[in-house]
Amino acid sequence: MERRRAGSVELWINPSCSKCQVATELLDEAGAQYTVRRYLEDPPTVDELNAVLRRLGLEPWDIARMNEPLADELDLAHLPRDRRRWLDVMAANPLLIQRPLITADDGTTVIGRSEEAVRQALRASTPS
Repeated sequence: MERRRAGSVELWINPSCSKCQVATELLDEAGAQYTVRRYLEDPPTVDELNAVLRRLGLEPWDIARMNEPLADELDLAHLPRDRRRWLDVMAANPLLIQRPLITADDGTTVIGRSEEAVRQALRASTPS
């Protein structure tokens, strides 16, 4: 059963991803309150993905997992840089989204691929 906690942080993960496991461990060690979203099973909508990208200040192609075989199948490298088209493709194929994604209530959003990025999200979600 998936552990879910109400909190000020949402963590988009793939449980089999080592970077996601590290992010979860760091959040647990810090005693952070967070909600886990298994985004492959519960894919983000185009609007949710768009909101996360705006918070990151990035475009969809900036967070695409281009080394995935699916990216080759979809010929993602040659897809025109049209934001809406990329959002549609990524929402329909969440495996293409970098992970873990961490969002905090204050607007801080990071791709938690490094321990420092996870700590940044923790600092943002901890009341002063």
